[in-house]
Amino acid sequence: MTRISVTVDGVDYSDEVEPRTLLVHYLREQLGKTGTVVGCDTSNCGACTVHLDGRSVKSCNVLAVQADGHDVTTIEGLAVDGELHPMQRAFHECHALQCGYCTPGMIMQAIDVLTENPHPTEQEIRVGLEGNLCRCTGYHNIVKAVQQAAGTSSASVAAADGAQS
Repeated sequence: MTRISVTVDGVDYSDEVEPRTLLVHYLREQLGKTGTVVGCDTSNCGACTVHLDGRSVKSCNVLAVQADGHDVTTIEGLAVDGELHPMQRAFHECHALQCGYCTPGMIMQAIDVLTENPHPTEQEIRVGLEGNLCRCTGYHNIVKAVQQAAGTSSASVAAADGAQS
């Protein structure tokens, strides 16, 4: 066993873990952060996406020991004082989900997309979300939600694209 110290959603934890424990399993099984879901265990689907020091990672591809000394944010850590994060609110308002299984990881990745580029085009949003799969939607409302959270609309994005042509 190896002792790790990690901050998750603003709370400090110090736990013994098996060195081979994946971060997703540590979050779910030891900390009860079940909003981080296990999708494929191969880093293909992105359902387990969390933020590690403010950047998105697929937690099925990171060992818990690699998070030692770092800050992890899960979907549960986004809302503040009962207020949804703007991306969570946009997903709700734009109906950007169906079954909801991919939604936590999709939201975490979408936040990372906007961190990298606060005013992305529709194509840049689609490229930024490529590593996160949704088997229920056609991604249209997911893209709309990211645009809304970014303060853009499809009309302003289309106008900007037209101006660049």
